[in-house]
Amino acid sequence: MTQPNIRPSVERGSTEASRPNVLIVGAGAVAHVAAHKAAQNNDVLGDICIATRKRGKADTIIESVRRKKSLKDKKGRIYSRHVDAMDIQGMVKLIKATNSSIVINLGTAYINMSVLEACIRAKSVNGRPVTYMDTAIHEDPTKVVENPPWYANYEWKKRAAAKKAGINAILSVGFDPGVVNAWAALAQKHYFDTIDTIDILDVNAGAHGKYFATNFDPEINFREFKKVWTWINRTWVERPVHTERWDYTFPVVGRRPIYLSGHDELHSLSKNIKAKSIRFWMGFGDHYLNVFGVLRNLGMLSEKPVTTAEGVKVVPLKVLKAVLPDPASLAKTYTGWTCIADLVKGWYKGTWREILIYNNCDHAKCYREVESQAISYTAGVPPIAAAILVAKGIWSPRTMVNVEELDPDPFLKLLNRIGLPTKIKEITLKGGTPTKDGMPKSAAKSNSIKVTARW
Repeated sequence: MTQPNIRPSVERGSTEASRPNVLIVGAGAVAHVAAHKAAQNNDVLGDICIATRKRGKADTIIESVRRKKSLKDKKGRIYSRHVDAMDIQGMVKLIKATNSSIVINLGTAYINMSVLEACIRAKSVNGRPVTYMDTAIHEDPTKVVENPPWYANYEWKKRAAAKKAGINAILSVGFDPGVVNAWAALAQKHYFDTIDTIDILDVNAGAHGKYFATNFDPEINFREFKKVWTWINRTWVERPVHTERWDYTFPVVGRRPIYLSGHDELHSLSKNIKAKSIRFWMGFGDHYLNVFGVLRNLGMLSEKPVTTAEGVKVVPLKVLKAVLPDPASLAKTYTGWTCIADLVKGWYKGTWREILIYNNCDHAKCYREVESQAISYTAGVPPIAAAILVAKGIWSPRTMVNVEELDPDPFLKLLNRIGLPTKIKEITLKGGTPTKDGMPKSAAKSNSIKVTARW
């Protein structure tokens, strides 16, 4: 993997004038967490502006930040502004007006390219290069599950412009994508000479008490499940959705069914990490799959407009989003844990090796800290860790990168300190050998696991 030019670490002072200031675009459940975490670290990050089309939602987040007394520097500002993120010039003006050199895009994935372009045009603020971050790949509302590598259709086309402008553009720095990318880089850097297979595993074993709800934007969530693109034997393979099941025993949450799925991180890891196969598996219970099947069969998951008998044009998926619970509303009663992991297999010093790099997150604990559930927490904390590394000069690529192209060590160590610890388990095979294609079948049943490291 070719590493970008990482500038030497120069920790800036913590005086008010030296702080970068942070502009959070969006006011959903992930932005809620990011605002709390930015406030907890405002002695490094400076003032926080939450900008959105619906300013009232931003003000609700600010009320939560104040209620939980999250501001570390009590003199620091947290405030809201109205913005249409699709208005590029308006975004440029907002970046300059708020003196924000770090822009964290936590709105819908439809706005990525306009916010990125605004950062490129803004170039710098108070002598600091502008930094753009997001937590998911860009989406065109008229298209779903685009052909791989998806980043090449949008963000990567702006890499040269980002480099010319001298900005930092750090793509998809949530949890998955984001932290799981850093884990892949960690495995390649420290634990393997040759990686055969990376299986990214994501299961939510929590309960929210609703008949049916999604844990983040329902529109974006359901758009993922049209078909599966996966990376097998160094080539892209298309598979039907929810057709390949694997029952895996996770730390803390136990044995859970997970299904082969497509996901953002595969589209960059396949390019930047030297692995034969990289797959993504997501947990779904029978109830979720049954409801999903009914909605799909009724046409409620369609992104294409239809006309009602009254002559009103509506998009079924947007109607469904309107009637489902807001993911942010789930937090108060959520219980249970999540587990997200990279199961990495390959060779190290001539010996076959398998390790599980993972995190468990407690829904109730997240609510006690920041009035959020664990899905939003795991997505909202990593961009703030990245922002701190940028503010301190530890991450400064001055071009466009995906997370796995940066040094994973300071990122994971910082996440350990601010709420998302990484744990690593060595998997010892009891007799038997790995399957030829790296598929985790018989070996998974015969493994004993022991803790070998914790970041």
